[in-house]
Amino acid sequence: MELTTIWFALIAVLWIGYFCLEGFDFGVGLLFGILARDDTERRVLLNTIGPVWDGNEVWVIVAGGATFAAFPEWYATLFSGFYLPLLLILLALIVRNLAIEYRSKKDDAGWKQRWDVLFVAGSFVPALLWGVAFGNIVRGVPIDAHKQFTGTLFTLLNPYALLGGLTTLLLFLTHGAIFVSLKTDGDIRHRARAFAVRVGAGTAVVVVAFLAWTQGLTGNTGSAVLFVVGAGALVAGLAAAWRGREGWAFCGTMVSIGAAVAGLFVALFPDVLPSTTDAAWSLTTSNASATHYALTVMTWVAVIFTPIVLVYESWSYWVFRKRISIHHIPGGPPPPLRTAPAERSTPR
Repeated sequence: MELTTIWFALIAVLWIGYFCLEGFDFGVGLLFGILARDDTERRVLLNTIGPVWDGNEVWVIVAGGATFAAFPEWYATLFSGFYLPLLLILLALIVRNLAIEYRSKKDDAGWKQRWDVLFVAGSFVPALLWGVAFGNIVRGVPIDAHKQFTGTLFTLLNPYALLGGLTTLLLFLTHGAIFVSLKTDGDIRHRARAFAVRVGAGTAVVVVAFLAWTQGLTGNTGSAVLFVVGAGALVAGLAAAWRGREGWAFCGTMVSIGAAVAGLFVALFPDVLPSTTDAAWSLTTSNASATHYALTVMTWVAVIFTPIVLVYESWSYWVFRKRISIHHIPGGPPPPLRTAPAERSTPR
């Protein structure tokens, strides 16, 4: 297998990891004004992602760096043509991170409310625009013979890409609700699970519509199999949530997101950015890649350090695996008292 193909697959894996992990982070942010009824419950939601949200964002940083190093032509055309949407995503992520860190710096309701609004907005914008961006990558954009993007912002706002944005938005919302039901206890857990089942029905319809459109647009046998797995996993996850099996439900949405993103990359290959102007001007894994020597060095670095990162992140999730509730928040209500079971009368 050529190194260009290996690095295309590795970049796909990085994006799968990012969407699967950061996806529920965005979902928690979107749910901030839906599930939480007071400040204590909002603090519970924040604490579900508190130990992991910054680690989840590393995936997109590594994905961007790997794209720059392995496929510099892809990186240059992509970031110049998608400059405004990617800038909006970056600004939203900055605002979102500031909201997480600063909302607790002052014990003032107005202060917290303003940061909460920014937290929701900072979760909404990336959840929507990542889908729009990937929709355009798979569909293709106007590229000339010099590998330059020749479209405008309105070129990117086509119906297929907008449907992709709605797909990621709803999928992350459902994924986040199931994550909250998995990580919390008490009333908020049951509300999150019920919300996931309700919104999940609409999400499944949108996901199937987007994947079917993608398959008809540029799909192949491999992408078809992955899309079927993704749709099936989402339905199975929602069924598990309906039965109160949050762990299996979370696995279902994780597999659904992973299979769908993998299917997009399989449908895209061997292109990395198709040209709608002329197919001969499309960027591929061959004409957009770095030199063989650069790819060789990068491969050895990835072989050494990737397992270390995966082990550390897995360990962090294991350490913070327990459920939390309003009783664990300082200033929250005390845990309910457990009454001793009544003694059984023994017949004489």
